[in-house]
Amino acid sequence: MICFFEEVLAGTVAAYGLPGTETIAAYRSIRPNAGAGELLAAVVTDWFYRIPAIRLAETQAKGNNPTFMYEFAWRSPAFDGQLGACHSLEIPFAFDTLDKGDLEILLGANPPQQLADAMHAAWVAFATTGNPGWPQYDLNRRATMRFDVKQELVEDPRSAERQL
Repeated sequence: MICFFEEVLAGTVAAYGLPGTETIAAYRSIRPNAGAGELLAAVVTDWFYRIPAIRLAETQAKGNNPTFMYEFAWRSPAFDGQLGACHSLEIPFAFDTLDKGDLEILLGANPPQQLADAMHAAWVAFATTGNPGWPQYDLNRRATMRFDVKQELVEDPRSAERQL
């Protein structure tokens, strides 16, 4: 089974036109304990979500348009943590609706309210003032707010993967 996932990972990297050995090494360096399946998920996530968002932010920033980036990094404990910080998991945090609907299946029993408070406040600030409360994204600094149980401003997160 391990060999199969290694082959799928290598094949996917090649299909995306990325340098095989260099790409896998870059992804593995940040995730030293990850298996081929987790590395594949990271590559595919970047290909379909993260990199297109970065390219859009780069284009906006080049045009001197106010641009702000964030990364939602809180990993759901649901399904034994297998979801990680999956696509759209941040929505109930952004709208501070952790207690609405039947979200426990995705968020687990006790999602962090302090994360919802911080993220919702940033979205409200952006909607009302045009500034979420952290520096604009530019091509030098690439300031990105990382939302997790604790928030932090990071510069050019996972730059080696972005540059590939």
